[in-house]
Order: sequence, then structure tokens, then C-alpha cells
Amino acid sequence: MRNGPYKSATRAISNVTRAMSSQAPSKAHLHKPILSSKFPVGYAVGGSHCGVKKDASVNDLGLIVSTTDSPASAAACFTRNAFKAAPVVVSQDILTKSAGKARAIVVNSGCANAVTGTQGMKDAWAMSKETDVAMFKSKATPSTLVMSTGVIGQTLPISKILEGIRASADNLGSDFAAWEQAAKAFMTTDTFPKLVARTFALGDTTYRMAGIAKGAGMIHPDMAPALPHATLLGCVVTDAAVAPKALQKALTYAVDRSFNSISVDGDMSTNDTIVALANGAAGGPELTATDPAFATFQEELKDFAVQLAQLVVRDGEGATKFVTVSVRNAPTYEDAHRIASKISTSALVKTALYGEDANWGRVLAATGSVPLSNGASIDTGKVNVSFIPSDGTSKLPVLVNGEPEKVDEDRAKEILSLEDFEVEVDLGMEGGQEAQYWTCDLSYEYVRINGDYRS
Repeated sequence: MRNGPYKSATRAISNVTRAMSSQAPSKAHLHKPILSSKFPVGYAVGGSHCGVKKDASVNDLGLIVSTTDSPASAAACFTRNAFKAAPVVVSQDILTKSAGKARAIVVNSGCANAVTGTQGMKDAWAMSKETDVAMFKSKATPSTLVMSTGVIGQTLPISKILEGIRASADNLGSDFAAWEQAAKAFMTTDTFPKLVARTFALGDTTYRMAGIAKGAGMIHPDMAPALPHATLLGCVVTDAAVAPKALQKALTYAVDRSFNSISVDGDMSTNDTIVALANGAAGGPELTATDPAFATFQEELKDFAVQLAQLVVRDGEGATKFVTVSVRNAPTYEDAHRIASKISTSALVKTALYGEDANWGRVLAATGSVPLSNGASIDTGKVNVSFIPSDGTSKLPVLVNGEPEKVDEDRAKEILSLEDFEVEVDLGMEGGQEAQYWTCDLSYEYVRINGDYRS
């Protein structure tokens, strides 16, 4: 009598162990060489190992420096987490006092410098000031923004970082190799450096834009503009001339529709920061928010930010699926966004996606748990749910006008076995607003990575 249950339990444990030992698919194909001519002019960048991380073969210090005579326009969006890390507080202070100007960004990985008290604040200021001295021979008002990522609650080996900043001063470059080294300095549990560059036109002038992002876990950002209030870090720099207020407006718009619309595990970091610099090195008049070309720039920045943000989700810790969650025909954009967020962070939904199980009931349960604005209510008889493949074949409706469809389980399994697919929820309500979120599945590998993150 005891052998049956015992054998079943042993088999179950064996299955779990085997699943946990399997690795997420390689993401190496997501990082490719970029023509050096696509990177913005007027920047010097680089990355190196200074000793924050034990492994001397990996970068843990990065610098992005505007080499123009005058400070660049700067904008940022920061975490709303109550336990804001020291570099977040310092960068906010610099941007506020400078009215949106900065000359450089310094980043370290391996230690978040978060919840580190008075010493953490001293260390963050020291990183900013040391970069100013090393790069610009300046001891005036600090003009270098600071980012840190890694373990929370540990202080930085600040002497090693400051020595690394000084050593980096004469070792920066502007080609792809230099940008790649800088991108590697942002990484913690990331499996590849997230680096993107492109050209764009405003009128008759061609400009360039480059961006770096990091993040694979503790990803569910909620970032606001630069106001007093494992990690997502990112920067976007351009050689276009953009006024600080216009740059902040464009960045806020872009972040709301990109980095604030992704989730790996539903946890908001203490360090989330996205910074934009515009140094005007490519020439042309300074763009303001009232210029006709501003809308074009804003859309370019948004599309660029979406591309970077999606790379973060694709590199989600242990992720095997990249999932677009679309909510359509909601009363307001905010309603659609909140519902998409709820679906994207549901552990039940995410584990079903990992198991390639079209359990649409979990999608509906998440949808129905979100209160709508202005007292509106969902008419359950008008709701539709579908799974949409990325290979161009037909979508699979599983709920039509509130009535369950007879689901072809083999077809459902086929769609959910793809690396990319979409979950679509159509509320059928007046207002016609829609929003998208990008998320991933939740696997055994995610548990393994985060179970021993500090060890």
C-alpha cells in the first residue's frame, strides 16, 4: 500500500528536479553588432572591472560622457518605491538644481547602494563628483548622474569604484566596441547586454540615438518624472538638440508606454531609473515642445524605448516566452493599462503560460479583479478572449461574447509553445481605449536564480 504513493511522490520529485535543471533558451541572438556610424556623436563611453564584483572578467563600472563644451539637456524618470536608493536621490537632486542639465552618467553593477543610510548617500555623491573631476577637471556643482544595481542593503566598495573612475578617464571610446563594454557594465543577472542604436530625421537633418538597458528580475517599474519621490536601469542619448523641458515631456510619454508597461515578476525595484541626454552635437536648432517636429521626436523616442523595454522582458530570469497582453475597448487608457498589468503579473497566468496551458479562466479572473474608473462595470456578456500566434496563422478565440468556445487543445498548445504570442482581451465597452503590456512566463529557473541570488 505504501509503495504506490511513495513511487508517485518520487516520480513527481524527479520531474520537478529535471525541470529545474533545464535552462531557459539562449538569448544570445538578441545581441548583435551595430555599425559605429549609428551611434550619436559627441559622446565618449566605456566599461571596465573595478572590483565590485568578484569575477575580474566581467565589467562592473560604466561611463557615458557628453564631450560637448556645454552640459547636455537631461531628463529622467525614477522609481516611486518608498525606499529609493541613494543614487536615485542624488540624481534627482542634481537634475532639480541644474534645471535639467547633466554632462555624464556613471553606473556600477554588483551592489545597488540601496537602504544603505548615510554612508550610501556619501558614496553616491562621491561617484558623481569623482567623475566630474576625472572627466572635466571640475569641482563645481556636480553634473554626473549616478546609477547602481545589484544586491540591496550592502555598501559599495567605494574606494575601488573611485579608483576605477580615475582609471577610465583616458580609456573611453565612441565605436560599437566601447558602447558594448559600457552596456556590459550595467548587467547583473542579465544574459546579454541590451544595446540599441538608430538614426532618425527631423526635417532635413539626420540624428542618432543610442540606448542601454538592464534588467532581468525585480522588473515591474512604476516610474515618474524627476520629482521628489535587481533593477531596471536605462539610458537613451542623442546628438539632437532638445530643450530640457521638452526632453522630459517626451521621456515621460515614452516611459509610460514602454518601461512602465513591462513586467517580469511584479516586483518594483528601489533603483529603477531611466535617463535621457540630448547634447546637440549634430547641430540644428534646439527643439521645444511647441515645435512642429516635437511630435516626431516624441514618437521616435517612444518607439526606441519600447524596443529597449522589450529586450528586458525577453531576458526575464528563467523566461521561455515573450507575451504581449493586449486589452482593447476599455472605457479609458488607464483602465486598459491596469487590467493588462494585472494579467501580466498574475502568478497563475504566468505559470500556465510556462506550462503551455491555455487556461483562459485565469486571464478572466485577473481581468475581473480590477475596479474600473468612474464606477464603470464590465458587461461579462461582451467580453472576448483570444490567443494570437506570432507566426501569422489564425488566432484562437476561447471566449466569445461571454460564452466559452470549444477549444482545440492541440491548437492551443501549438500557439503557447511559440516563443512569442499574444493574449488578447476585448472588453467590448464604450470608449474604445486600449493598452499593451509585455511580460513573460514564470518558470522553475526563475525560482532557482532568485533562491540563491545572494549566495
